[in-house]
Amino acid sequence: MDASVRSVLSDDLLERCAQRAAGYDRENRFFFEDFGELREAKYLLAAVPTEFGGLGLTLSEICREQRRLARRSAPTALATNMHLGATGVAAELWRKGDRSQVWMLEEAGRGAVFAYGHAESGNDLEVLYSSGRAERVEGGYRFFGHKNFGTLSPVWTWLNIYGLDTADPNDPKIVHGVLARDTAGYRIVETWDTLGMRATASQDTVLEGAFVPDRYVIRARGPGFAGADEFILTLFGWFEPMFANVYIGLAERARDLAIERIKKKTSVAQMTRSMAYHPGVQQAIADIVIELEGLIAHADRIAEDWTSGVDYGDMWPAKLVAAKYHCVEGAFRAVDRAMDVSGGRGMFKGDELERLYRDVRCGRFHPANAMTVHEVVGKSALGVLGEAGPRWG
Repeated sequence: MDASVRSVLSDDLLERCAQRAAGYDRENRFFFEDFGELREAKYLLAAVPTEFGGLGLTLSEICREQRRLARRSAPTALATNMHLGATGVAAELWRKGDRSQVWMLEEAGRGAVFAYGHAESGNDLEVLYSSGRAERVEGGYRFFGHKNFGTLSPVWTWLNIYGLDTADPNDPKIVHGVLARDTAGYRIVETWDTLGMRATASQDTVLEGAFVPDRYVIRARGPGFAGADEFILTLFGWFEPMFANVYIGLAERARDLAIERIKKKTSVAQMTRSMAYHPGVQQAIADIVIELEGLIAHADRIAEDWTSGVDYGDMWPAKLVAAKYHCVEGAFRAVDRAMDVSGGRGMFKGDELERLYRDVRCGRFHPANAMTVHEVVGKSALGVLGEAGPRWG
């Protein structure tokens, strides 16, 4: 690792996470032991500025740490993303003079854990629209709706949520608030029995009038691309590169496993050395390595450009979602190729490559999905993203 890049996670900690990963997956159990070690190592404070008791790491530094963690336990990295992202967004806005989330940094410094209840059935533009409802009441808002993929469900202290306020039909607002765990009016429903990323325990959250006081309401803004502000852009600015790095780390592990196995694999068909000398195998490994070289360069560049404040203007949304899309799709190809070349043992439950093969398939479900990515990139390139009027046509 570059000596100029600060690191939080020791190799020993990462190895312990790796040793526990199969058990979490098999038992469909949250990564409590990993979480405890990450907290003890102060990793949950990585994005929190030093002024609030944190470590003050940059986005690009955190992305590299997340890639290292994902290489050993991708579900642990993916779920931890959510707290790191929430605190990272709050920190960046604070540095720009926006104090709307300073209280989150103070809470994080005292040990609070932040998560997200954003995903909704029928909403392909999370954050920009909402199928849930926000009802204005005295002193704050009451929220209603069914949120899927509720991150860090067993351990969060605060949950980021949002809903649509239609009190003024001519001026609807998407209201973003943060729900305290001891609030009445919500239920966590244990639905998480999934193909991959099982240790995240991302349960559903049903909001039944849960009250968020004004001091914990972050934004009330117009729906759609036209209503996106610095807060929304910063959300994507942090999360898209972090998602990308989780899946790069996962694919790196698949590459390592494939290489390790091939060096020990032989053939009775007149080969005197390992399958590492087979030209077809060499081609397959080269495909994986070349794929990863491109993914790493793309993800690093986007995270570094965001960290250093490069001005891409209206093209920033396109660049962010394109990086996540490229890295997830490339990770798919790399893991699938590793499965092909490593042989039939990868089919068996309990094999690490089989687990990686399932985990990588979850990447397409994180925002932005493939269709939205192409919409954002195409509209940005054509200069029509955020224009008023119908979404299409």
